[in-house]
Parts: sequence; C-alpha cells; structure tokens
Amino acid sequence: MKFSLRIWRQPDSDSDGRFVDYEIDDIEPSTSFLEMMDMLNERLTLSGEEPIAFDSDCREGICGTCSMVIDGRAHGPQSGGATCQLYMRSFEDGARITVEPWRSSAFPLHRDLVVSRSALDRVMEAGGYITMHSGPKPDPNATPVDPEVAEEALDAAACIGCGACVAACPNGSAMLYTAAKVSHLGLLPQGQPERYHRVRRMVDQMEKEGFGSCRNYAECEANCPKEISIKFIGRMNRDYLRAILKEPLDRRGPMDSQ
Repeated sequence: MKFSLRIWRQPDSDSDGRFVDYEIDDIEPSTSFLEMMDMLNERLTLSGEEPIAFDSDCREGICGTCSMVIDGRAHGPQSGGATCQLYMRSFEDGARITVEPWRSSAFPLHRDLVVSRSALDRVMEAGGYITMHSGPKPDPNATPVDPEVAEEALDAAACIGCGACVAACPNGSAMLYTAAKVSHLGLLPQGQPERYHRVRRMVDQMEKEGFGSCRNYAECEANCPKEISIKFIGRMNRDYLRAILKEPLDRRGPMDSQ
C-alpha cells in the first residue's frame, strides 16, 4: 500500500509549525499506524532528516500516550481503540492522511506531535485517590458491592487518560476524563468518605487548568478509545452540586486534614 502523509512539524513550542508532505509505500495492510510512522522515521533518519516526534509506549491500547488526531479524528477513523490499535487496512490504498497533535490550550505542544498532558495529572492529584488506611488485606466478601455497581465502576475505571475527549471536544473540555476518575471511586464503598471533597477538588482543579466547559456535544464519548459514556458527566455534576450544598455544614474532610 502507498500513502500520502500530511504531518504537522514544529521544532518547539516557541517556533511556528506547518504541515509537511511525505510519501510512503510498501506498507502491508496489517501494519499498525505507529509501525508505519516508525518506518517513515527510519527513512527520514537514513536520509539525514529529522525524525517526527510522537509519543508511544505500550502499543496495546492501555497507556494512552499515542495521542494523534488523524484525518480530523482523535485516534483515527476507528471506534473503540487508540492510535496504536489502528491498522493501515483501515485506509484506502493511495489515501492522503493528515496527522496532527492534540489541539488544546491546556495541552501545550512540545514538538511535532508531542504535547504535555500534565494538566490531567494535576486534576488526578487534586483528589483522585483514597487516603483511608485500608489495613490488612480484607476478606473478599467483607465489603459487599452490588454487581451492577461494580460493573459501572469498572466502566469508569477503563479511562486510560489519553486526552482524546479534550482533543475531540469543540470546547476542549476535560469533563469526561474528570467524571470517569471521580465516578469509579465514588461508586465504591471505599470512596464514600471523601466522595464530595473529591469531586469538588477535582472539578475546581480542572477549571484552574483552563479546560473548556461541557456543552453536551458528546464528541468525547464518540472519540473515547474505551467508549466511556457521558452519563458519568451527569453523575459528577450531581455530586458536585451536592458537594456545594454540603460544604457549609462540613468545611473540613479527610483530604483537608492531611
């Protein structure tokens, strides 16, 4: 297979960027998109050109680092998968493919297709954890959890923090990411003591980071590689409202006492 690639090149955050055209051929349909990028970089290196910078790690759809907008869609034309799970058989032979980095003011660009997603880490640090000491390993049946609740918590916990929801949202909102992290802890018994402090801290940090507001476009759900539902955003909004109403009665909580 042969492809015409139009890839964003930018040497650093202070320099202007532009699209550069590349031609690549002899690509097998079973080649993954990242493998194709590796092959292109090998050719660029051998010809004395600067290789294209992009992030990747596990290449199994787990770590979420392979952040690319491909033909205007976060992670490419497939559904329910990250860029590393995209194969060239998804494109027509001879196709022209445009590759860009995540576009968000909260994700400053470092170089080419590499952006900093540290803003998501700071949202997580604000409250996405449980501070209670769990003690020795409990008996599996010591804390009963309804199977449906457990399944819903696992659905939220599937978030890999890739930032596709932010890149896909016209407003650059991180509501789906934050809602998934809030919900998977807030649904389980272990997360109840800090439930309302957690949601308030994480939402407040999300706003400090400069993410846009949610307007229910649902592009985040459509582009999420783990197909996380926007229903978690509604759940987070309800918890946040309760947290605001609850705060005058209880201004200090487990997180505040650390």
